[in-house]
Amino acid sequence: MSTHRKLTEETVVLASHNAGKVRENAALLAEYGVTIISAGDLGLPVPEETETTFLGNATLKALAAARASGMVALADDSGFSVAALDGAPGVHTADWAEQPGGGRDYAAAMAKVEKLARHGTDRGAWFTCALVLAWPDGHTEGFEGRCPGTWVWPPRGEAGFGYDPMFQPEGMTQTFAEMDPAEKHRISHRARAFAMLAEGCLVRR
Repeated sequence: MSTHRKLTEETVVLASHNAGKVRENAALLAEYGVTIISAGDLGLPVPEETETTFLGNATLKALAAARASGMVALADDSGFSVAALDGAPGVHTADWAEQPGGGRDYAAAMAKVEKLARHGTDRGAWFTCALVLAWPDGHTEGFEGRCPGTWVWPPRGEAGFGYDPMFQPEGMTQTFAEMDPAEKHRISHRARAFAMLAEGCLVRR
């Protein structure tokens, strides 16, 4: 018997201002009859990510959004890791794309990964996604999924976002950015974390 708290609400706040994450999570939740509004839509601030793990940062963001909105919140903390870089950029995935004048440049971030990892013999890489549901009373449910593969250079594909153009999932010939979005959703780190969240907390309506 599951000990997870079930989500009974039909609308949740997604604790993200990232349009790509909003789009992907909305697609995953839709089949359960759950709609999302983003933290950006509500004008909620983004808390500083001070934890050292994906689950830690997702929990921090979910609790902040739940308490600020008075609604159940879903937070996603995900990142790209490279074996030759001892798992970096990892939780600092977005930080590597930060530009001095503001904004993020993922082309520059991918070039940094390639420059630092090119001399290594291990091309292994993986994406990790932690999903956390938080209720205004402070209760949380957290799940983590991982998609293994290799990093490729030069980047390929126009779909996806972030580091997707340089990641080729295990057993596939296309990068995340070359795949049809539905195919990526089926195998991605986010899909794997979501499958665990769905089994634990979601109810088909």
